[in-house]
Amino acid sequence: MAKIPLIHTREKKIYTIFTVVVIILFAIATVLTKFNPLQVIVSSGEIWNFITTDFLPPTLTKPVNIFNAILTTVCLAISSTFIAGIMAIITAMFGSESISPWPKYAKIIRAVATFLRNIPPLVWAFILFSSLGIGTGVGFIALVISTFAFMTRAFIESIDEISQESTESLLVVGATFPQRIFQAVIPSCIQDFISWFLYCIELNIRASTVVGMVGGGGIGLVLFSYLKTFRYQTAAGIILIIAATIILVDLLTGYLRTRIMQND
Repeated sequence: MAKIPLIHTREKKIYTIFTVVVIILFAIATVLTKFNPLQVIVSSGEIWNFITTDFLPPTLTKPVNIFNAILTTVCLAISSTFIAGIMAIITAMFGSESISPWPKYAKIIRAVATFLRNIPPLVWAFILFSSLGIGTGVGFIALVISTFAFMTRAFIESIDEISQESTESLLVVGATFPQRIFQAVIPSCIQDFISWFLYCIELNIRASTVVGMVGGGGIGLVLFSYLKTFRYQTAAGIILIIAATIILVDLLTGYLRTRIMQND
């Protein structure tokens, strides 16, 4: 009896080639970086010994200060996302070639947003730390810059995906640029804008923790201070609280995004 292949021969060949290429690239990367994957397995016993003896059991000292730092981190993420979102909406209106009153400059705006988006918040924090010093202001500005660039590109793509019939019809009847924005673009894209806003809050909760460890304030700075003074058990407790906070925020924003998509 002839066998019926579960996967088409051509697709199977593509998957095989892709797997071989990935293995070759992995081998090249290990050679160039002088990384031995087997060393991780050999050293795993020492790693687990360090975790079980130094990190466990997790404890909390000065819980009020720790929870205040968590609250600062959450507020930092929300406020930076809010400011970046407003700036991104305005910029995206001029960065979309389909609706911008100056299409020639739209590509420049898109290119600048792409460039800024490819610089991680941690790098911005290092740059700002050298000039502004330690504090939540450093973390806020770093998150605003990176989030603004990310949301600008996302909003431009959302605007480009909407039907041009509504904007073109308004343009034909003599509608001004602001009228086209408020009558056609925002009503069509508002759900996407809110969804991207909630997604960026998730990202910034994590990013604000990392940025805080290099001087951006919040729980990241508190965690780094405990790690630097070898108080690993308290650091483990803080890590668990951070993980729980991120999970709760992810569940909340995920639920809100689902409801928004259902109402689409």
